Amino acid sequence: MNTPADVEYRIAHLKERLAAEETGDLGIRIENRGSSVTVVGTVPTAHCREELMETVTDELAGLTVHFDVVVTESAAPDHPEEVR
Repeated sequence: MNTPADVEYRIAHLKERLAAEETGDLGIRIENRGSSVTVVGTVPTAHCREELMETVTDELAGLTVHFDVVVTESAAPDHPEEVR
């Protein structure tokens, strides 16, 4: 069973791991919310989001994790916008 101290330790370790990886500068918040952990923030691409989710799932295995991570991919439009 995970005690609150264990969960906080695992979250701290996860934050260190994310800081050392490419995702470190993404501005992701990881919050312990009672019986679950919530990951909140924005990432530049869907690929970054997938990598983040894999890392979090790996580090926090066995815990309930909720993701509220938005992709802000700013690709050029592939068609002109029609204005009426």
